Order: sequence, then C-alpha cells, then structure tokens
Amino acid sequence: MNCRFRVSILIALLCVCASGLQAQGKRKVIIDQDASGPGGSDMQAILSIVNSPDTDVLGITILTGDAWRDEEVAHTLRLMEIIGRTDIPVVPGAVFPLVNSKEYIQKWETMYGKLVYQGAWNHNSRSGVHGPYVIPPMPEGEPTTKPSAESAANFLVRMVRKYPHEVTIYAAGPMTNLATAINLDPQFPELTKELIVMGGSISPKTDDPEFALNPSHEFNFWMDPEASRAVLHAHWPRVALTTVDISIKTHMTKDLIEEIRKSPTPAAQYVAKYSEAGYLWDELAAVAWLDPTVITKWRKLYIDVDTDHGAGYGNTLAWRVGSQPGMGEILVDVQDDLDTGKFYKEYIDLMTRPTPAPKSDAK
Repeated sequence: MNCRFRVSILIALLCVCASGLQAQGKRKVIIDQDASGPGGSDMQAILSIVNSPDTDVLGITILTGDAWRDEEVAHTLRLMEIIGRTDIPVVPGAVFPLVNSKEYIQKWETMYGKLVYQGAWNHNSRSGVHGPYVIPPMPEGEPTTKPSAESAANFLVRMVRKYPHEVTIYAAGPMTNLATAINLDPQFPELTKELIVMGGSISPKTDDPEFALNPSHEFNFWMDPEASRAVLHAHWPRVALTTVDISIKTHMTKDLIEEIRKSPTPAAQYVAKYSEAGYLWDELAAVAWLDPTVITKWRKLYIDVDTDHGAGYGNTLAWRVGSQPGMGEILVDVQDDLDTGKFYKEYIDLMTRPTPAPKSDAK
C-alpha cells in the first residue's frame, strides 16, 4: 500500500469520524405542533428549529389546535417540500381533545360568556371555519409527499425509548398528543431530556381583549384541559414554559418581515410571503430553547390547569414555591422577561440562513 493511498484512507476515516461526532452533538428534538398555515407562528417556530444547525429533528407530530389536524398535516408536508427536508417525518396525531369539544364549549358559553379565540372551532383566517377532515385549497400548493402511517403517540414513545434521556419535546399546541403518549407508556416523560412548552397565562399586562378580562385563559392549555393537566402532573426531568405574559412582549412587524425578505432562501421567501403581524408566540419558545440567553429573567412556579367544568375551565393555575397545594402539580421554569433585540436578531438569522441538508439516515 503506497503512502498516498494510506493518506487518502486516513482522510476519509477522519471525515467519517467528524461527521459522526457532529451528528452526535446535535440536539435531538421532536416538534409537537398545531401547524396552521401557510406562515404564521406555528410554521415559523417549526422553521426556527429545523433551520438551526444544532438540531436533529426526529419528527413533527401534528394535532388539532389553531386549525384541524389534517389541514395542518398538509401544510407541514408542503413546508418540508419547500425547504427540502422531506426526510423529517410528519406524524398525524389527535383530531379531538380527550374530553373537551366544540359542542360542549358552545353550551359552556351560554352560561359563562363568549370566548374570543377557539382555534379550529371558530377561527381560521385563511380558509374559514370548516369540518375536521376538510383540507381547503392551499395557497402554497398541495404536497406530493405523504405523512407517516404511525400515530403521533406511538412515534413519541418509540423515539424516546430509542434515545433515552436525549430527546427534547418541543410542545407548542394543545397537549393531547403528549397525554396520549403518557397513557401509552407512563415512563415516557421521565425518559425524555426535557419538555419545552408554549402555553399558559398567569397575569399578562395587556389590553388585548383575548386576555384583558380573562388573564388566566390561554388557548393551548384550554383546548384540552384534561390533557394539559395530565402533562403537568407527569415526571419530566425539566419543564420550561413560555407563557402569554412574555410572548406579548414580542411582535412580528413589517420591518422584521422585510428584513427576512432580503434572503433568497426558500424558508425566508416562504415567511416573507405568508407571515402576518402578531405576537411571536411559538417562535419565542423555539428560539429560547435554542439559546436560553435571550431570556433575561426566570421564575420557578408550580403550574396546573383547572379541569372543573365551571367558569374557569381550562384556565392556568400558578403558585409560588411554598404555596402550592401539593396535589401532584410540578415545578416549572417560567420565562419572565427577555432581551427583545437579541431575540429578533437570532430569529431573523434562523429564518434567513440556508436550511441544513437532509439527514442520510431518515427515521
């Protein structure tokens, strides 16, 4: 074997080892999302995580929330096609909450008053209100790829069992998929690395009509209160929470959109075309997970959800350490304030950078 051949083999082996170490160093994550689209907070949060060079996205599990599940699945599949990441499985999950329902809430409203926002049940700005299995015309084009045949709950459990204590669950929709996974495998939560949640509302300072008169009401916790309560009573190694309180300190402005539009990447052009003004709910949870230093103040609170079927059904319950009732509720790291300038800078970078290449070992 001549010297040049030996050097070539050595270089090849070093490249393989470096590639393997890089893959091992990436942060494994499952995105559990109510993925209404195109554009908007749900899709932009997905892009934030997928576009990060530091993540290994094992899959995207979808459930009804801001829109119905099947419509959301289609939008997610199409987004993955647009950015060239069809290697990431899109896994359908829950269509309906465990107990709550559109019909029940209609009766609830006759006793306790109208709710401003009910997601798929009363609001979809692009396609209008429709039935659970209807997929309206898609402005971004219909997908040609297909979703996974596996259920979201089974996928969540399988991935966590495959990579014990390595997988972050990023949850930015209702909690039905997670509660179903816990029911399927009670050890599921403790086998994760952590749970990152966008949800809950404690005491937001705002005149926004959705929260001003009902500050403890937040959609992700409210749509499936029983699931939210099950998740917030499970044994996670760590839970980090992005609430309404901090989310409303962020805004998707025209200036942000125009800054993103400057990039020619498919992800940036998608955001520039379909994004709308509003709070950066899910994006903040995603970026703060990727870089916790955008959060300047945290506090530890015990968090639960009201499951009594009265006026507070689905509302967020919170207690300081020492005042909690001690009925199984868990201690959560709650974000309290942020460096908005740093957050916007990192968010723009994630929206405009080239999307990482597909994985060769798609799950």
